[in-house]
Amino acid sequence: MEFSAHIRLEVRVTPADVGKRVSVRRVVEDAPEGEKFTDTVGVLTSWDNGVLLITRRSGESVQIPESALVAGKVVPSAPARRRGPAASYEELARVSARAWQPVEREMLGGWELRAAAGFTRRANSALPLGDPGLPLDRALRYVQDWYAARELPAYVQTATGAAGTQELLGAELEGRGWTREVTAELWTGALAPLGDLTDPGPGGTGPAGTGPAVNLSRTVDEAWLGGYGRKGLTEVALKVLGSGPSVWFATVPGAGAGAPAAIGRCVVDGRWAGFAAVEVDPSARRRGLATAVMAALARRALSEGASAAWLQVEKENAGARTLYAGMGFAAHHAYHHYRAPAVAEGPGGGQAGRRLDGDARGGSPDQYRSA
Repeated sequence: MEFSAHIRLEVRVTPADVGKRVSVRRVVEDAPEGEKFTDTVGVLTSWDNGVLLITRRSGESVQIPESALVAGKVVPSAPARRRGPAASYEELARVSARAWQPVEREMLGGWELRAAAGFTRRANSALPLGDPGLPLDRALRYVQDWYAARELPAYVQTATGAAGTQELLGAELEGRGWTREVTAELWTGALAPLGDLTDPGPGGTGPAGTGPAVNLSRTVDEAWLGGYGRKGLTEVALKVLGSGPSVWFATVPGAGAGAPAAIGRCVVDGRWAGFAAVEVDPSARRRGLATAVMAALARRALSEGASAAWLQVEKENAGARTLYAGMGFAAHHAYHHYRAPAVAEGPGGGQAGRRLDGDARGGSPDQYRSA
């Protein structure tokens, strides 16, 4: 409960607090007895025409009529962390971007435009970590044209739920008709406990024991790809998979010459180790293979000087969330991919964006500095 019954209720938020994290209580009409009030905590993203818009940590937007408010206050920008390594949103955004790099990029002020022939939204979206150097509408027009020139839909990746995240930008995108398609979370945890989880068996990465063999490689091979959920990968996709400061691929061999029983990927970057693509063959589940893969990769990352871990998990993946929570991970922030509004098709059937006067890379941002 954000408001104590022993404290006199008053509304201490105003339109001047847009952009700050707030907690408000409002009256709920026609609510059952005992449920007359409800609290909402999040970033105040707008206060227009008597309606407040508050974006929760998850990215959900809540509209609240000003007339329904009974209490409100500004609260600290982020709750105290209970566990896991301390890190800012910007640090984690940059680390996770380096672990999954596009094959083409361009800077628009503080925004990084990324393209990789459509392989994953993360490698084919604009990452805004500063001012684009243009008014927002012109920056978004440039983004749309840049991706249209590559025959790709335009996406902007934003985040919510931590200090320095982009609730205000998300609200601006929604107000311009951009659609949020995917929401996931970035979780962090201590690295050392992961390395102690299992003792690999013969052929693995540590002393002999009872655990499964986990083979590590610097490069992705056919065996690893046999267990990866995405099939028919192009050369561009393979480049993305192999990108990062120090990349490791883990494989637990399957029976015979079949697909591996489990795989995983880890990128070591300074103090951080990022885990991804931890997948287990359906016939080999509930044998601790995902844990064994994570532990083997963690030991390798520890040997390279890393001390903290991060990973990304979709909100709907209940099994993965339970697994990672048991390993000591906790959510740091949520991130979202916003897709630009659809545009009419051009004469050749592709997206009809504004034609660019520059070269095939999309022209110069200077083109967009005047109306």
